[in-house]
Amino acid sequence: MASERHTADEIVAKLRQVEVLRGQGRSIADAVRAIGGTEVTYYRWRNEYGGLKGDQVKRLKELEAENTRLRRAVSDLTLEKQILREAAKGNF
Repeated sequence: MASERHTADEIVAKLRQVEVLRGQGRSIADAVRAIGGTEVTYYRWRNEYGGLKGDQVKRLKELEAENTRLRRAVSDLTLEKQILREAAKGNF
């Protein structure tokens, strides 16, 4: 069975649905099954997106993408620096 990918906004909405159902007195297991998920997925989503709103989730994803890009740039520059340092040792 193929897994379904949810967008960050969908995940936040589903987490809110579970909280509403929990407020109505349902157990976590029943609430999670009502939204069509598993408890493991619920807890994973709650750890990553718990307490965030839609615009905050979008900002989080943008920051993660920027962080990845900057890490890649730093590693490339570090590698170039090491190569130049080794080349300079050979010339003298």
